[in-house]
Amino acid sequence: MMNANHIVTEIPENLVLGGVHHVTAITSSAQKIYDFFTNILGLRLAKLTVNQDDYETYHLFFTEEDGHGADMTFFDFKGIPKGQHGVNSIERASFRVPTDASLAYWVTRFDDAHVAHGEITSKFGQKTLAFTDFDGQRYQLISDQNNSGDAATGRSWQLSNVPAEHGITGLGPVFIKVEKPDNLRSILETVFGFKYAGKEADLHLFEVANGGNGAALILQEASEHEQHAYQGYGTIHHLALGTPNPETLTYWIDRIKSFRLPHSGLVDRFYFSSEYVRVAPGVLFEIATYTPGIGALDMVKSGMGVVDSYEEALMTSGFWIDQTKEASGLSLSLPSHLFPGNEAEKAQLAASLRPLDTSDAHHDRRKDPLWTVEKVLEHTPTSK
Repeated sequence: MMNANHIVTEIPENLVLGGVHHVTAITSSAQKIYDFFTNILGLRLAKLTVNQDDYETYHLFFTEEDGHGADMTFFDFKGIPKGQHGVNSIERASFRVPTDASLAYWVTRFDDAHVAHGEITSKFGQKTLAFTDFDGQRYQLISDQNNSGDAATGRSWQLSNVPAEHGITGLGPVFIKVEKPDNLRSILETVFGFKYAGKEADLHLFEVANGGNGAALILQEASEHEQHAYQGYGTIHHLALGTPNPETLTYWIDRIKSFRLPHSGLVDRFYFSSEYVRVAPGVLFEIATYTPGIGALDMVKSGMGVVDSYEEALMTSGFWIDQTKEASGLSLSLPSHLFPGNEAEKAQLAASLRPLDTSDAHHDRRKDPLWTVEKVLEHTPTSK
């Protein structure tokens, strides 16, 4: 059990982390997760690229309308086995929906789509609905009706057949299960500036910035003799917390280094810039910028970006820097900053050998019938 003593190290107000930036998970099939997220969950494919260290792995980014809120991303590592949930893992991601009535809508939608789900319940005063995808990946919807923190920054995807009043607008709390929760609690509070916000059963709520649904982590105590997790498809790879820009990211890199936690140093992902840090066995955090990454901003400075000005780029999703919002997701994004020389050709070739059809990424689905999980599983794209 967690003890009541804790230490909070103050962080300058302008440098406090902003909450959950994105969650990255592992899927058994890029095509199937694309179909599930666009045709059942009603999120848009904001970016199609490949793993920057493994060209045979796709990297798909799903968001709400403007690319600022519900960033859930997926790898489809070739040949990876099914993962196992349990101790020392990031267990579950959450998606925010506007109201409690939205959860009732999603119960019906999930029933019609044959998506496995639980009952509407409450956690820390918020109504939630747990569900899983075809891989057994764990998620929940959380209602913003009684949210005490900042409102969601996103709009639901405008081309989805989910009614706007019930659509997904952002990411909610992320669940973490560890063997030694006191150790992680100390890191959350002392290093990252989270504040302990309450306990329910075996769940402990931590909030940062203005708290609420978009700025929370939930630490779950593992039960005695519970199995240990291992990564594979159907599990979460890492979670990211947000910081405003590359300058504030530098503060966090220096801060993490000072605490001697295992970390990556600056990693420019183009769509955002990042720092990775291992906070517990099996639990990887990332700190990512809300602005586009350093390489993307450099592209804009050189006049090669698709936005009109540097000032515009600072307010634009990093997904819309090398490709317009209207084109993004239809073809591979391979920024030259990350794929220099003939590396882009190698990545293109690797992708061409792996069937993935996203040609309907901007198809207007508002009058389309709802897909079922069976249809997702049956869909097999033809080779390119």
